[in-house]
Amino acid sequence: MTTNRIGEYLDSLFPNPKCELIYHNDYELLLCIVLSAQTTDKRVNSVTPSLFSKYPSLRDLGNAPIEDLEIILKPIGSFRKKALYVKEISKILDDQYGGVVPKDRELLSKLPGVGRKTINVFLSEFYQEPAFGVDTHVERVSKRLRLAYLGDDVLTVEKKLMRKFPKEEWGRRHLQFVLFGRYYCKALSPECRDCPLKDLCREKKLQQKKIR
Repeated sequence: MTTNRIGEYLDSLFPNPKCELIYHNDYELLLCIVLSAQTTDKRVNSVTPSLFSKYPSLRDLGNAPIEDLEIILKPIGSFRKKALYVKEISKILDDQYGGVVPKDRELLSKLPGVGRKTINVFLSEFYQEPAFGVDTHVERVSKRLRLAYLGDDVLTVEKKLMRKFPKEEWGRRHLQFVLFGRYYCKALSPECRDCPLKDLCREKKLQQKKIR
């Protein structure tokens, strides 16, 4: 089966895939995922040490001057919006949930800046709950490898991936798809030449048509 081939190759590349965001507790992970929207984990990791050392608790983050948060977060883009998310999420978690990030999807979805992808990634990473977060890397790889159609939205891609892979593999596969998309199946200049999955790949076939 195609999914077996894909899974075996990803296992060979990333036998023990790890989230590349740097965090030390539940709320740091959640905030890191929110901050990672439309930017890279590497860039998020470049600002969060300053953020979490200057404001080492949820209460500190919730009381931080918004201007100061904006200065710290400026390198990651959309910093004004993300500074508000950090401040508001921290206040809600501290005031309403006793400083603990809830495991409940409905409660998480009410937090500002927290969408389905963020919830899936958080629950999978922190609570090991079966989930298949679909970010830009997962979406790109899924469509290139014909696990989803080009016109599918992210929710459709997520549902298709959950059907194609066993539930117990979702968390691992999500991380592998992210890492594969980040370092091999890149948006620009993907490393197709030696990829054993290139016969499945839409991108490779499009490149061949352009050459002809």
